[in-house]
Amino acid sequence: MSRPHRSAAVSAWVIASALALTAMSPAPQPRPVERTEGAETAEAAVIGEDHARAHARLREAAKGTQGYPQTKRTASLTALRESQAKANARFTAAEFGRFTQFFPSPDFGVHLAQLPTGKVLLFSFERTEENPTKETGPTNTVGRTNAGRAYLWDPAKGTGAQAFKKVAPPVVLMPDGSHAPRPAPFFCAGHAYLPNGMVGVFGGNVGGKGGSGAKLSFVFDPWTEIWYRNRDMSVGRWYPSVVTGADGRQIIMSGQSERGTGTPTPVVERFPALRHPVPRRAFDIPLDLASQRLRSDAPFRNDYPHLFSLRDGMIYGLGRDADQQWLFDPVREVRTDLPRRPADFRGYGSAVPLPAGFRGPDSVLVLGGDPRDPHTYRLSGGRWTIEEPRAFGRTQDDTLILPDGTLLTVNGALDTRDYGNGPFNPKADLKYRQIELRDARGHWKLGPAQRLPRGYHSNALIMPDGRMMVTGDELQQIANDPDMRDGMDGSIELYEPAYLHRGPRPALDRVPAGELGHDTAFEVSSSTPKDVARAVLLAPTTVTHSVNTSQRHLELRRTGVRGTAIGLRTPPTAADAPPGYYMLFLLNAKGVPSSAKWVKLGIR
Repeated sequence: MSRPHRSAAVSAWVIASALALTAMSPAPQPRPVERTEGAETAEAAVIGEDHARAHARLREAAKGTQGYPQTKRTASLTALRESQAKANARFTAAEFGRFTQFFPSPDFGVHLAQLPTGKVLLFSFERTEENPTKETGPTNTVGRTNAGRAYLWDPAKGTGAQAFKKVAPPVVLMPDGSHAPRPAPFFCAGHAYLPNGMVGVFGGNVGGKGGSGAKLSFVFDPWTEIWYRNRDMSVGRWYPSVVTGADGRQIIMSGQSERGTGTPTPVVERFPALRHPVPRRAFDIPLDLASQRLRSDAPFRNDYPHLFSLRDGMIYGLGRDADQQWLFDPVREVRTDLPRRPADFRGYGSAVPLPAGFRGPDSVLVLGGDPRDPHTYRLSGGRWTIEEPRAFGRTQDDTLILPDGTLLTVNGALDTRDYGNGPFNPKADLKYRQIELRDARGHWKLGPAQRLPRGYHSNALIMPDGRMMVTGDELQQIANDPDMRDGMDGSIELYEPAYLHRGPRPALDRVPAGELGHDTAFEVSSSTPKDVARAVLLAPTTVTHSVNTSQRHLELRRTGVRGTAIGLRTPPTAADAPPGYYMLFLLNAKGVPSSAKWVKLGIR
């Protein structure tokens, strides 16, 4: 449960009251796992469990400011703002873009999803530690405080607290022996989109054993803004990957099992099971649906493999180990080997299905995950090639496809929780704050620096207005929190790509409201038809731990112009563009995009 928003005076009163109640309560006995005993239990008898837990978190905040004082956080954020301004003075917006707004968020943003309503879903966990030099999350916690949380950010409402809405996950009982209900601990799950725009979320953390897999299966409905629970998966998964196939069903692989860290499951599952129809309409709400185990397995030695559904309809599973690169046929349910990747083991780094014009992607670029290796690796036609390197190697990075088909890398670190000065040290090497841009010819160049260093658990996505949203990395967010008592744990930064600084944008005024079939002609309306040179579809992003299986960029064929009507044609098949919602951008000859409008592919 998140800490409520309060004024400084009310916050001080609540802390004082909580501490007074604590003094009146029996001292809690040390336990190897978390229990609702001691001060929290005494308070709960007087003011209720919700308020008691809020008070407990405020007490933890007080402890955190002692071990890592507020003055240090404020000074750090000020230094980052100043160093960002100094570093970015040499970058022109028309060539490199620019970072603009930086503002608080009520969530860490460990998981992120751009919804077809225009809102953004952020979810993560309730922190168990306020000091950024210690582990902040409940990875190894058993009991009530091993809990999840979720919020919606509505960009149309601005950047203040009023722009966020809490959308808490369902309360569950976890099989951890504590019998303590809590909002589902679905952090470090896997997720992908269903054809009706909903987000399927699979797995989570039972707690203990270094982190152990939950069987949880949820869907978030962007239309009702409600979570729905489905039947548990056949196995627990913590750090699994999920991808949507050409038929609209989701394929789930890997993740640490119920036995704990070091036991990734080889079981592959499909959601929903074949006996259930694919949810395609906004009112097709998956509730109590089952997943289905596939005949093939996926024995990845490490979790969060990159999964992609390419234009041949196959699922490409690219593991972090060089020798675990596989091709899955979701129809025949068989697995075949792909060639060994040239690079050795790679940690959390990004991978992108490269744009391929009017057809769906047929190649993947793997990059990041090894701070010693700046090279990028392309899988195409069943073979690997070494592509142009970036300026330096980095892990925990996020690489996005922009509407103009170029790539942008943001975020990164030396290693997990290490930004260049040792683990759990918020001080960071400036270079990991710089974005890197890849042009249409495959050449890279460094760009401006973001405000916060963001490594482990960092995320980014492209918004319908063409801007990039950056969030994540709870260590850095609490190390640079301007007010630890205001309930705004996280932060968001916005970046305007260079194309937003190259003159007027073409207009996209209207798109079809209904579903569009594949290989189908349709029209859009533009008040600036003469300015339109291209039309593209960009799939929305849902991302965590540098794993982004949903990205896709497709050019649309133009069939003619009639007044303000521009004729276009959808991608040929569902393998080229899986059914679901896409952002449609119109671009001029300079690559400047319109603001996007949402279109939906795939008639039943």
